[in-house]
Amino acid sequence: MSTVGSTNSSSSVTDNLSINKKTETKKNNNELGQAAFLELMITQMNNQNPLSPQDNSEFVAQLAQFSSVEGLERLNTSFKSFMSNNALQASSLVGTSVNVESETSVLTKGSFVAGSADLAYSTKNLKINIYDEKGQLAQTIPVGEVPKGEMVFRWDGQVIEVNGELLDWSAGETAAPVGEYKFEILADQNGKNEALKTSLSANVNSVSIGENGALVLNLAGIGAVEASKVKQFN
Repeated sequence: MSTVGSTNSSSSVTDNLSINKKTETKKNNNELGQAAFLELMITQMNNQNPLSPQDNSEFVAQLAQFSSVEGLERLNTSFKSFMSNNALQASSLVGTSVNVESETSVLTKGSFVAGSADLAYSTKNLKINIYDEKGQLAQTIPVGEVPKGEMVFRWDGQVIEVNGELLDWSAGETAAPVGEYKFEILADQNGKNEALKTSLSANVNSVSIGENGALVLNLAGIGAVEASKVKQFN
């Protein structure tokens, strides 16, 4: 609620809600706020014709309109406060890692890419193809047998861990260089070899608020993603 100027013992209510203050308010923000609305209504009551007073229904309608204006101002203030608090809390995610549905992720020095995929059926033939930034096949990892359900993995550029077990497989002595990679997970599902949807880890570079008021995470190698689409906070 807007605050009307301070009063003293010799000032009347109508003095504090004068036409001059209304004009000053309009010049400053060019909007009819709650204080200006109340000012107009009281001025109208003070200057009405005693022989033809304002109709009761019109007065009640104005009171209802005043309540609506007050309610909207309070709602707007509460919403701005809510969004500010959410943005402040979300800013703590900057520098952390989250998992979102994506085919690409960035491998950084001394770290790894975490990912997952859901299998509707168990399979004896699952493999992961990893492509570099130029689209060339960098590694093909034969995972083999995987049960039905969620499969999780971690890849550090050289070796891979699947469902908590380190595979007896190595890409060689030289690890893949840091950079952006695309992951393709293929598995036999109900008699067909299918590409599975993948969720991959990504670092949160910054946080912003979208046009619709939703919190947006700007992820390395992926781009802007709404916070509601994050599958896991690492």
